Amino acid sequence: MTFLRRVLPWLVLAAALTILIGFAMPSYRQGEASIAGRTAPQFTFEHDGKQMRLADLHGKVVVVNFWATWCPPCVEETPLLNRLEQRIASRGGVVLGISVDEDPDAYERFLQDQKVAYPTFRDPSKKIPLEYGTSMYPETYIVDRHGRIARKIIGPQQWDSPDMLAYLDHLLGQS
Repeated sequence: MTFLRRVLPWLVLAAALTILIGFAMPSYRQGEASIAGRTAPQFTFEHDGKQMRLADLHGKVVVVNFWATWCPPCVEETPLLNRLEQRIASRGGVVLGISVDEDPDAYERFLQDQKVAYPTFRDPSKKIPLEYGTSMYPETYIVDRHGRIARKIIGPQQWDSPDMLAYLDHLLGQS
């Protein structure tokens, strides 16, 4: 009985750590299969002074990125998203940023300072990220040409990694 009393807490701790490590693994967090194939929730936004809907981008691969100016990983990811927009725009892809910033001045300053080259708009109500199930920033949903969620990415992404570029090239090559 004494042996069991000494070992049991360590076994419980080891099991808990194993579960936590499993949930923290990128392979668990990236590309949630549970939402892949679902129709992307619709929303409206203003771009170049014109009201648009996500459905207006049907036929394009859309990288929907939820971000904020106060989020350090979002700031680090912005130049990579700029380069991604340049890479995919001519092939029927678009990066669409959705900021949850409440301060319009901070948002505008960020766009200028970071030279954001992809369409983005501000949703201070956070209604759109809530509808998508976004719980942290940055969080990104890749929507295929048919308006279905192909992949959900939690946290910052290395958008120019060979694996990510190959994945996007595959989606862009589909009709």
